[in-house]
Amino acid sequence: MNKFFTIALGVLSGAASMFGARHPERITNVEPPYWWTGMASDTLQIMLTGPGIADARFSLEYPGVDIDSQVRLDSDNYKFLYLTITPEARPGKLEFGYTLDGRKGKLVYELRARDRRPEEYRGFSSEDVLYLLMPDRFAKGLPASGDAGRQKSLRNGSVVDRSDPNARHGGDMLGVESHLGYLDSLGVTAIWLCPVLENDMPGGSYHGYATTNYYRIDPRFGTNDDWRRLVGKAHDRGMKVVMDMIFNHSGSAHPWMADMPSQDWYNHPNGDVLTNFRLTTVHDPYVSDYDFDHTVNGWFVPDMPDLNQRNPHLMRYLIQNSIWWIESSKIDGIRMDTYPYADARAMAEWNKAVLREYPDFNIVGECWYSNEAGPAYWQRGNGINRENPELPTVMDFWFILNGREAFNSQTDPWNGLNKVYDHLSNDYLYPDPQRILTFLDNHDTDRFLAAMPEDLGAWKQAQTFLLTSRGIPQIYYGTELLMNGSKEGSDGFVRRDFPGGFPGDRTDAFTPEGRTPVQNEAWDYMSKLLNWRRGEANEVIAHGSLKHFMPQNGLYVYQRKLGDREVTVIMNGNDAPREVSMERTLEILPYGSSLRDIISGENVIIDKEMKFAPRQVMILQNF
Repeated sequence: MNKFFTIALGVLSGAASMFGARHPERITNVEPPYWWTGMASDTLQIMLTGPGIADARFSLEYPGVDIDSQVRLDSDNYKFLYLTITPEARPGKLEFGYTLDGRKGKLVYELRARDRRPEEYRGFSSEDVLYLLMPDRFAKGLPASGDAGRQKSLRNGSVVDRSDPNARHGGDMLGVESHLGYLDSLGVTAIWLCPVLENDMPGGSYHGYATTNYYRIDPRFGTNDDWRRLVGKAHDRGMKVVMDMIFNHSGSAHPWMADMPSQDWYNHPNGDVLTNFRLTTVHDPYVSDYDFDHTVNGWFVPDMPDLNQRNPHLMRYLIQNSIWWIESSKIDGIRMDTYPYADARAMAEWNKAVLREYPDFNIVGECWYSNEAGPAYWQRGNGINRENPELPTVMDFWFILNGREAFNSQTDPWNGLNKVYDHLSNDYLYPDPQRILTFLDNHDTDRFLAAMPEDLGAWKQAQTFLLTSRGIPQIYYGTELLMNGSKEGSDGFVRRDFPGGFPGDRTDAFTPEGRTPVQNEAWDYMSKLLNWRRGEANEVIAHGSLKHFMPQNGLYVYQRKLGDREVTVIMNGNDAPREVSMERTLEILPYGSSLRDIISGENVIIDKEMKFAPRQVMILQNF
């Protein structure tokens, strides 16, 4: 047996034992480690790993549970048991008998009772604001003395070096947990963490996008129990948790790469083809086989081999993995990385399978396009895609490419806030614009701010739009502190440590005293909007209709309305004051109307002519 695989099996065996599955020495890993009765799907795949285990023959006698099939693929070291679990099956221990090489063995597998009804998994929605953070860069909760112990079960481990933007910096889940109060006071309602599963890669893979174990939290972040506790603590505060997953590829150090269950477990297993990153090929009616293959089947990067979702055994494994994390840790949503790079039909089946178990759950797919048509193609029910992709929520990357210019340049008929107006005018392509994840920056892009601003006018307008327009807003960690910079030279430059999150930090930006005056101005502004949005204005902003007026004289006006409740936003997209006739907005702002501006706290009377200060924002409500 390959030496690498022997070591990997030992590591996996130790990981499996954490979950309480008991099995003889010949079976070194069981995935999923346990399951539940009463699931919508009556089929369970159990993937067994161990030397020569493919030749084992299993038997089971348990009321309501039958072995439907026993599958071996190309490797001798994997066995797939497919069980049928009827509604009559009760929680308990399944005792499998098996024979291998003339010897008898026993595998004990646990079926648990569900402790939450499917309708209780409500998912995230336009009622929420997501706060995206990278655990390695947000905060450290465990003492440094424990780092070596947590890495003992890793083959590669990693060195913590905060001076290196591409190395691990030592953040963990306890660090996130210890600052939930900060996030709560800021006013966000959901946390999206970059991937937390094991990334046992050479160099450390601090970002988390090279999975090497789909059922184990990376020990540098914590344990599976730590993850469940973090989710529970967030729920105690009324905050949701979104888990980042990657089914397009694994890390190259995943044990599968040393011993693939089947020859088609990965696409281009020799690593001879990298993706071309041209997502237009997936909907190009004239696409060549060559170009399509290089998009969907090419490796994302040399360290991230491309999984073949067309393999039914692999896809069943991935489907069950999602359901296992939902059911075991009570997460509120999934963000699926590199969504269009995976097989479209298989991912549609994944969506259906997850939503069959949890009808009110939400999934957002990363669909990185520079236009509106691309992500609309992937949202379920769009009528453009001949095969319904079944994906509830997609991501709006337009602001990544255009937001900085749109909110910082002067507004004329073709630029500034007119670009925002034109972008929203294409929402007719989406079957559900309220299920679009909107954001100004994230972990893969330049920060919205190129540098620390002297004036917050344009920044406040951008944040106001994000939090009051359609869709599900996402804020990137540190935005409230005016964190800035570009990716030029290293992704780590837009993934800097949160000030005060690590021992020895000179400043603690989790507190007002640790922030500069301009940072406190930004923090206070964002917190006011976020807490207002999750409070009295939540239903109007989350579910209200949207009507907007083409910017003229630099003034952009739009209204959210639900029943008789209205919120109207007015922005002067110029660096100079403007006196503007309000005649064209009479249909929503009658002369003489008295509305409260939640920014200033004062009542505003709508007049025929009104003066607006440079970059002024008004958020007017009638309730």
